[in-house]
Amino acid sequence: MKNRYECNATVTEASNLVPCKRCAFTLAEVLITLAIIGVVAALTIPPLIKNHNQKAWSTAQDVFTKRLEVATRQMNTEEKLAGYDSTMDFVNELKKYIKITRICDSDELTKCFEHKILTEDPKEIDITTLSTSGNFTKDNWGTETVGVQFVNGVNALIAYNPNTTQEPYNNQFSATAESMAILYDVSGNKNPNTIGKDINQNANVKKLGCQIKPDLVGGMCINQILAPGTGYSPLTQAQCEEQKDDLEINECYHDSDYWAGAVKACGGTKNMPTEAQLIELAKYVYNTSLIGETITTYAPLDTTKAAQFLSASPYSNYFFVWSGQEYSQNRAYSRYFYSNSTYWNNNNYRSLSSMLAVCLDQ
Repeated sequence: MKNRYECNATVTEASNLVPCKRCAFTLAEVLITLAIIGVVAALTIPPLIKNHNQKAWSTAQDVFTKRLEVATRQMNTEEKLAGYDSTMDFVNELKKYIKITRICDSDELTKCFEHKILTEDPKEIDITTLSTSGNFTKDNWGTETVGVQFVNGVNALIAYNPNTTQEPYNNQFSATAESMAILYDVSGNKNPNTIGKDINQNANVKKLGCQIKPDLVGGMCINQILAPGTGYSPLTQAQCEEQKDDLEINECYHDSDYWAGAVKACGGTKNMPTEAQLIELAKYVYNTSLIGETITTYAPLDTTKAAQFLSASPYSNYFFVWSGQEYSQNRAYSRYFYSNSTYWNNNNYRSLSSMLAVCLDQ
């Protein structure tokens, strides 16, 4: 009987025939080895590619924003930053300071930028809906959105702020913080065309997509959580009166109106939470469904779920949120989220500088 390590082949060694010990792997052994290699590759290669892509996008974003900052600072120094009536006029001046290969007006944005982009939710956004600055920036600057392709392969949408001021003797001036809103894609039209990956946006762009998923908070898409003073600013009575019809505000407060400022930052009362929606938010951050309209609820705040709110709050372990509901000329509705309780409040003066603005994508 042959040993399983022997094979039929023989070799001649000193004219003697000797049995050939094992000469090769069996087909089954080869297939098993290849399968193991395939499994290991499937587990290790995708994360490596993902990390490489993320690093490449991050590096490209850093390089681009630095170049744009240098260009706009130089415009500021040469007093070429302010005084334009349209985004197109501004971009035509900008191209003298940073190389631009193509400019597309507001009704031809898809010639310069991908037609559809994604948020990480995911949610698909048609960029043609961003053709006017009212749909693109935090505030309606009244100028159009223009598509731009830069020489380094970055595609962008730009909206210019006609209220831009310039400070030619201030080397610390951050032009992009006040003069423009920009949404840019560092990989051009290549995939994944996703905000937070190859697509980024500066602080003046209304956040596109949901920071908190709708299925977690009663169907709401919370796209911005803004801190008072830094994320949004109060309106004067004159500013409020000037914009109240567009913002759907009934009356304006005689002093610094933080509630009206929150409404403006969110783009109108319709983009702020109602009483019912704030109840859904409370159910989420307190891990309980036992929350009523005006009843104080005692339950521990889940600091992990509330982390984005707490990081924006002036307080370390609790936060307050404006609603979009107006109570009177000097008061507005809100909800308090304490560490162990939450309740609805209609006695908040609109001058309070401690309330968060939570903006919804309705």
